[in-house]
Amino acid sequence: QVQLVESGGGLVQAGGSLRLSCTASGRTVSSYAMGWFRQSPGKEREFVAAISRSGGRLNYADSVEGRFTISRHNAKNTVYLQMNSLKPEDTAVYACAASRDAYSSSNKVRYDYWGQGTQVTVSS
Repeated sequence: QVQLVESGGGLVQAGGSLRLSCTASGRTVSSYAMGWFRQSPGKEREFVAAISRSGGRLNYADSVEGRFTISRHNAKNTVYLQMNSLKPEDTAVYACAASRDAYSSSNKVRYDYWGQGTQVTVSS
């Protein structure tokens, strides 16, 4: 089993940047495909980005393609989400998740472990 803790959220103006981190304990992140999801009030949890177990395949939601970058640093047991050109509609709680699958799925039911999330607020 793996425990996931997110950090790096906060308040930023539109057009700004944030980098979220997801640090794992219990097992190494290299054993999992990893994803980021977000949820805002009154909405369902939605896919943001995912990276395969090997790191060779990336997957992004259309709404963040070209602005967000997911990466992993297995030696640090950490996965990152670099978010640039942020928009007010990016405001949400962002959570990372680990999947025992090898591939970078956008389907939240494929993920086995979840962090508690970190709040990202983008002001206009």
